[in-house]
Amino acid sequence: MDFKDKVAIVTGAGKGIGFEICAQLAMEGAAVILNDIDTVLAVQAAHQINEKTKGQCIAMGGDSSDIKFIQQMVDNAVSKFGKLDIVIANAGITLFGDFFNYTPASFFKVMEVNLGGTFFLAQAASNQMKKQENGGTILFTSSVTGHQAHKDLAAYGMSKAAIEMLAKNLVIEVSPFKINVNTIAPGATLTERTLEDPRYTEVWNKLTPMGRPAYVSDIANAALFLVSEKAKHITGQTLIVDGGWTSISPTPF
Repeated sequence: MDFKDKVAIVTGAGKGIGFEICAQLAMEGAAVILNDIDTVLAVQAAHQINEKTKGQCIAMGGDSSDIKFIQQMVDNAVSKFGKLDIVIANAGITLFGDFFNYTPASFFKVMEVNLGGTFFLAQAASNQMKKQENGGTILFTSSVTGHQAHKDLAAYGMSKAAIEMLAKNLVIEVSPFKINVNTIAPGATLTERTLEDPRYTEVWNKLTPMGRPAYVSDIANAALFLVSEKAKHITGQTLIVDGGWTSISPTPF
């Protein structure tokens, strides 16, 4: 069990990619704090994971962009398990909109959740990890839209590109404390949200060089590698998991 005795926080994990990451961490022996803004969903997700893995997954419902709540998650991990080894800032919000009419409210909400939540979770986690003899590991969730333009996602795409730059910049800040920080950038992925579009699979089967969009397990497998001891000498990097889409840039339209 690669993550036995490790303690992790994963935000935005009530379903989709975050849920699968939590499930795999718990299966591998980690104690996991599963966050989602929907408290009921978080509780249900943690219960489902515990039933499946017989592991330790604790739900914490709350807004992952709220500074006080961020600190509560870190404090809760330490009070319950004595330390914090892994933080995965997975929570994010996608608000589509035409650039020419995009509202300030939508813009600042995207930045608050995607950038603010990621930045201040990394800050709170790093301050805890500095105190620990073995440091820790931080992982951000970006997107292929931080690498390729996508219509109606200007604000979202810039927020994801900024997250990748944050990971690079933090190398100089946190490396002396044995903390490594990386980013994963998923492409088209089959989740509860994307499957609301009945044509999603058909369209992305054609657009993806590997012949299909990602499963959540594809993204979680890569994420677990980046937060494992096997990747401790990797830092400041972004791993794109998109079946090759960004390599050939086919249009999604």
